[in-house]
Parts: sequence; C-alpha cells; structure tokens
Amino acid sequence: MTENKNHYPAASALRQIGGAEHPLRPAVLAEVHARPYESLQGPLRVSHLALVTGPDAALVRVEQQHLEALCRLYDIEPPLAEASHFSQDLGPFRLRWERHQEFSTYTFYRQGVAADPFQAPAIDLLPAAWLAELPGQLLVATHLVVEREGAPARTLATLEQCFFADSLAGSEVARGQARTFTDFQQHADGFTRFLVEDRGLAPRRAGRLVQRLLEVETYRLMALLAFPLARQIGPDMARLEQELEDLTSRIVHSRELSGDQALLQSLSELAARVEQLMAKSSFRFSAAQAYEQMINHRITRIRESSVHDLQTLGTFLERRLAPAMRTCASVAQRQEALARRVSRTANLLRTRVDVALEAQNRDLLSAMNKRTQLQLRLQETVEGLSVVVLSYYAIGLLGYLIKGANATGLVTLPVELGLGMAVPVVLGIGWVVLRLLRRHSREDR
Repeated sequence: MTENKNHYPAASALRQIGGAEHPLRPAVLAEVHARPYESLQGPLRVSHLALVTGPDAALVRVEQQHLEALCRLYDIEPPLAEASHFSQDLGPFRLRWERHQEFSTYTFYRQGVAADPFQAPAIDLLPAAWLAELPGQLLVATHLVVEREGAPARTLATLEQCFFADSLAGSEVARGQARTFTDFQQHADGFTRFLVEDRGLAPRRAGRLVQRLLEVETYRLMALLAFPLARQIGPDMARLEQELEDLTSRIVHSRELSGDQALLQSLSELAARVEQLMAKSSFRFSAAQAYEQMINHRITRIRESSVHDLQTLGTFLERRLAPAMRTCASVAQRQEALARRVSRTANLLRTRVDVALEAQNRDLLSAMNKRTQLQLRLQETVEGLSVVVLSYYAIGLLGYLIKGANATGLVTLPVELGLGMAVPVVLGIGWVVLRLLRRHSREDR
C-alpha cells in the first residue's frame, strides 16, 4: 500500500499521541479558513453593506435571528449560532455574511450586468421588509460591478457617466488582468461604486480582488469614524493643556505647604479628566490605526499600476485618507504626552510636598525632643527635692523616736546629736531607694 505523505495522521493515530489536546486547538486550526474567498466570474453585480453592531450580545442575537429569517424565506439551512461567517446560494442571489468585532457585513451577488452597469443592483432582489429591519447602524453601502471578460475597455467619457470626474480614481490591477475604477463618493442612491473590467481573471483571483476592494471601502469608513472624534476632543485637549500650564506656573511661585497641597489636589483632578478623555477615545484611535494598516495591506496586494493618467486608488487614499489618519494619530499622541506631563508634574509637586512634610516632622520631633529633655530635668529636680522632703519627715519621726526612748530611760542620747548623726544616713538611704525605683521602672519599659 502506498503511503500518502500529504495527509496528517488519522484520528485513531492522533489519539495515541501522549498529552491532552489543547482546548483551543480546533479553533485556531479553523481560524485561517474561517472566511474563504468567493469564486466569482463576470458579468457580476455585487451589493455590499456594513452595519455597526458593536459587542452588544442582545444585538448579536437579533442579527442571528434576522439572518435565520432570510434563510427560511428561501428554504436554506441557517448558520450555527456561534458562526461568524456564512456563504450560501439562495437562488436569485448569493449571500455572504460576516461578523466582525465592531460590525457585520452583508454581501449580495447577482449574475449579469445591464447596459447601465449600476442599474438593477443585486440588493434589489432582497425583500424590502427584511432590509428595513437589518440590525445595527448602516455605515458602508457600495455597489461593485465586474464586467465580462472581453467587453470593450471603457474610455474616460464612459467612466465619467458612472462616476464623478473630479474624484475619479482607477488603476490596472492583478498584473494587468483587470482594471478597477471608483470615485469613493456617495451617489444618488446612497451607495458608493466600484467598476472592475475583467481581462482574464481566474474565478478565485476575481473573488480575491472583489473581496479586497470591498474591504478597502469598509475599512476606509471604519477608520474615518475616528476623525470626527479627533476634531471634537481637540478643543478639550487645548483647554486641558492650558490648565496644566497655569498650574505649573502656580507651582513655580508657590512657597507655602498649604498652597502646594491645594495645587496637588488640582493636578489630581486634571489627571482624572485626562484619563477620562483617553478612555473615551483610545479604542477608536487604536482601531483607526489598525484599519489604516489593513487598507494599506489590501492596496498593496492588488498590485496597482496607473491607467488613463488617473490617480490610482492608493494615491487617492494617500491624499484623502492619510491626512485624517495623521490628525487622529496626532491627537492620540497629544493625549499620551499630556498624560505623561500631568503625571510628571504631579510627581514633582508630590516630592516637594513630601520634603516639606518631612522638614515639618523633623522640626516637630526636634521640639518634642527638647521638651522631653526639659521634662526629664524637671523630673530629676523633683526627685531630688522629694528625697530631701522625705528625709526631712523621716528625721522628724526619728526625733520623736529618740525623745521617747530617752523618756523611758532605755537610751540616754541627746536628741540634737542623734538627729545630726542620722541626717547623712537618711539622705543616703533615700537616694539609694530612688535609684533602685528608677532602675526598676526602666526595666519594666
């Protein structure tokens, strides 16, 4: 039996491999095959919609139910609930649906092209009631026509009948096997337009070209969602930058700790407002950068060259899209720079406040130390006086004792002599007792 070296081990052989299978292995293996290109051939009319849905799970479920309703109308098995891609021939037209992170796309294919290429588009075959209830917010609506191979090449005059002449862009693509034209403008029906002249495209290559052109249009508008936001938050950024400048000037002239603490509070509030502004816009700006990179990649992959002395699609986007994207990138960079400046200024001011507090604490500790030393000296003085006072009373009691002993005849000692001899002894005993008490107190501490 000949061994087939082009196949992986059978499932039975795979089960013999040690170790548990990674739970994500099936998903990552299927990911690169999740959205295959269509196999297309002109003449063909394509209508493409992109609706912003976001991550709302409820809206995603409504979208799934709406897609199932269309499949039931044409007796077609609907996609699985967890599916993110669906492609099926529904009879009068072919449907391709994809769910992305922020939006979902619906692409409808219809064979044949009328004399006017953008008349009777593919979307006209869809039930009007179903189209009216599409979930999400419509952002992209475009018609694309692939003319049959061998059709006469269009002149500038015939192209200007389909597009606006002042923004017409076109190029030879796929190494000369096709030409594509567009003006990136909305026409009377609300749709933008693309026209592709087939000059020998293979079906799979035609599918790749159509998909890339539709992705360029979709990603172009998704990227431009960031531009109005950038223009909106520009004045806010200017006000925040001015506030930071004013606070920095006040910091330079501040000499009081209370003033520094008030400035630190103001800086904290300013930092919170900057972070709030960044949270509002950072995702949109990051997404715009990613979409721009995907647009550039798609333009590179179609391999453009100039035709009819028209600007190519890449040149058009470089002139019209790139400035908007640079504006968004500039605002994003301003936000990050402002956040860093606020953080750096707050750290400097916090350091100054900490140093001032440490100086205050040092002075306070020094004053407390002086008071403690004074209290210790006063205590020692009081203790000395206490020895004298206690000795005085002890000698007084001893005097009474000597007098009583003399009166009974037990002792014949002059009182003055006895008391005089007892004074040094009493004082010494009092001093020793005081020292012992002080030592015991220190050991207890």
